[in-house]
Amino acid sequence: MATSTDVQQAIATSATPAEQFRELPEAHQRQLFFQLPETVQRAVVDDMDRETLRQFVRRLDPDEATDVLGLADEETRTEVLRRFDENRRQKIEFLLEFSPESAAGLMHLDYVTVERDSSFEEVARRVRRHEERTGRHPTIFVTDRDELIGELPAQALAMAERETEAVAGYVEETPTVRYDSADTDVVEVFRAHPEHTVAVLDDDDSILGVIYAEDLLQVVEEEAGETLYEFTGVAEEESVLDGPVAKVRSRYKWLIINLGTAFLAAAVVGLFEDVIAAFTLLAVYMPVVAGMGGNAGTQSMAVTVRGIALEQVSLRTGGRVVLNEVLAGGANGVITGVLVAIIASVFNQSPLLGLVIGVSMVLNLVIAGFFGALIPLMLDRLGVDPATSATIFITTATDVLGFFIFLGLATLVI
Repeated sequence: MATSTDVQQAIATSATPAEQFRELPEAHQRQLFFQLPETVQRAVVDDMDRETLRQFVRRLDPDEATDVLGLADEETRTEVLRRFDENRRQKIEFLLEFSPESAAGLMHLDYVTVERDSSFEEVARRVRRHEERTGRHPTIFVTDRDELIGELPAQALAMAERETEAVAGYVEETPTVRYDSADTDVVEVFRAHPEHTVAVLDDDDSILGVIYAEDLLQVVEEEAGETLYEFTGVAEEESVLDGPVAKVRSRYKWLIINLGTAFLAAAVVGLFEDVIAAFTLLAVYMPVVAGMGGNAGTQSMAVTVRGIALEQVSLRTGGRVVLNEVLAGGANGVITGVLVAIIASVFNQSPLLGLVIGVSMVLNLVIAGFFGALIPLMLDRLGVDPATSATIFITTATDVLGFFIFLGLATLVI
């Protein structure tokens, strides 16, 4: 029996992905579709005829249907929506108005509103009507003249002893976000209120929808993936299921830039060709100096970029941050430099080589700390995302200056 991974790969590599998708049992189509990368989802939707797309979307919740139809072209989307009943069409059209990366793009419409003086009996009737209409249990928001005051927990409704009692005494505070808040801002709200749902409000503070914690799992995963992509120069939209042509198209520009910086480092090494030829052991230890500097610079960059993202530091206030990273780099340079100096002295029977590589390690890690903190701050001040562009400058600095210091010292000492 084919696994989910096998099926996803078959769909991603097929010339007719909709046909492959249509062969799946209907009960499995929904789950598998939302496991596919967005590029593959779009290919499946584009390959579907309108009736097949309608049949698939018809079985989805309005928010899921919105995600699928958002991948289709406008003409197809309009034609599919025209075939739905008015209530469903209005819900989906309403959700399609918002950006998928905003709070409104994450929200559900599974909620009911009741006034604070409503009785439990009245609330129970509202909930039953919603369940009969949608098949889903709603979140119960309590309002006071259209102003949200909180949420009525489901357990309060289930445990109410007097049906005529008003719900006002059982209301719990509900965190809120504006409909146009970024999805990453919604994540922060949930981190501050992990046990709550979040109400999405319009400009006039009226309720538009509700967001559940599970809706943010994909956002958190995407954030982690974006960070990894940014650090490695891979396009955010690239998927593990993409073919070789798509992968080449998304990576070659970054590799060309890296090639240019590699030639710069090679040019520095070329200045010391004679000393390397006379003392070939230097070539053995060059990657050690460069590699340690690159790793240390990346560590400093990661901490600084996080501080920028949390608004803890800026170029104007970053002097202490740079100094701390320089001091930390120097200390780590002493630790690692002493170790590599001992190794070089013992194994190569050359105390001078050990001295050169040890001092070079200290100086290169100081450079790594300096540029690893300063470059992200400068890029942020210039309005450039430091997570996407700092690595290449830091690596260039540690490679070029690291080689220059190491080989320059060797020229003077050995």
